[in-house]
Amino acid sequence: MSSLAKILHNAGFRVSGSDAAKSAYTNMLEARGITVFYGQRAKNITDDIDCAVFTSAVHEDNPEYVALKEKKIPFLTRAQLMGQIMKNYETPIAVSGTHGKTTTTSMIGEILLKAGLDPTISVGGILKTINGNARVGNSGYFLAEADEYTNSFLNFFPKIGIILNIEEDHPDFFKDISDIRHSFRKFAELIPQDGCLIINNSIPQRAELTEGLSCRVVTFGPDQDSDYYPLDITYDDMGHPSFTLRCKGRDDRRLSLKVCGEHNVMNAIAAVALADLISVDESLTSDALASFRGTDRRFEYKGTVDGITVIDDFAHHPTEIEATLKSALKYPHNRIWCVFQPHTFTRTKALLKETAQALTLADNVVLTDIYPSREPISLGAELGISSEILCGEIRALGKDCRYFSTFLLENCIKGDLLITMGAGDVHKIGENLLGI
Repeated sequence: MSSLAKILHNAGFRVSGSDAAKSAYTNMLEARGITVFYGQRAKNITDDIDCAVFTSAVHEDNPEYVALKEKKIPFLTRAQLMGQIMKNYETPIAVSGTHGKTTTTSMIGEILLKAGLDPTISVGGILKTINGNARVGNSGYFLAEADEYTNSFLNFFPKIGIILNIEEDHPDFFKDISDIRHSFRKFAELIPQDGCLIINNSIPQRAELTEGLSCRVVTFGPDQDSDYYPLDITYDDMGHPSFTLRCKGRDDRRLSLKVCGEHNVMNAIAAVALADLISVDESLTSDALASFRGTDRRFEYKGTVDGITVIDDFAHHPTEIEATLKSALKYPHNRIWCVFQPHTFTRTKALLKETAQALTLADNVVLTDIYPSREPISLGAELGISSEILCGEIRALGKDCRYFSTFLLENCIKGDLLITMGAGDVHKIGENLLGI
């Protein structure tokens, strides 16, 4: 929402909004002269508002939503507004997938900027190059993440679409994996005949998603059945990968990244496929990826205290947890401590065993309470799910696990790697240790 507020404000609209509490995002908005109300109240909805925009986290009993209805003020969802903005650009690019959207969008943003293409960017994290989550450009390129939750991305109008991966997630909205795949197929069908879909070839039954599409289809993946695939992946002492990229009809090229993990090799290849599609010089693409240092909360180095290295990561799905901890195994460490904050009761319940298994890659696991996000606190009891239950599952797999307590501070020692992990406010634990 904050990135859209910046884009509209820059275009000359008078913008205001509300949030529960101050944050880095609200501070950036207020610095631009955008009014931010703290606390969502009916009085924030004034008669001079022409249109209101809200996210899927806003329910019908929200006092501002109720006031909008009473005053008969027109309103849009965030996704609908994003779609309307896309219509104003010649080349809208939408990056979708269960995992990796923010990182891949940021990589593409770095490439477009390095190539001097002056893009407008809306990304779900803080991209250091633009010092924020949004950039307003003056070209026909518009780059945005495309989130599948509540089918938001079906409101978009992409000319180029990327599907990074498809896995079961958001059990509070989607019925099952078939339901999710159906939505991604609908997303692919949004791309016009003169557009292109870039898709991970390793997605199971990938052909179901692409057969009969009118647009061009480009594939990437881990093996030679794809249009783009890596060879000879190696890692430096900090866990940063280098690899040879092979693409049909092009010379091999060697690429080096400054972000950790094999999953980022796939993210980078998707970004390269996009760059090639729009004819960015290969050397500029390589330079952009080599200089990319990641976004906030994606294996982000936070600092060192008493010899303990603190890393923060947004991972909250089992596949993301596994990818992050595999990255950590290649990073300098004595022991790996993972302080994990489960995200939503429904996801924790649906993916309980998979989450427990993924967390066993850490040497020691410490759990916080489940972060409810958009869900009511009472839902945990209704579903019979809690962090204590997840803790029991992890212990049953033979891995030491503790429910959060002073245990962490008493046992973390010099040389250890402490990873705070989750999509909620778990990052504050590491920040408190570092005194930042």
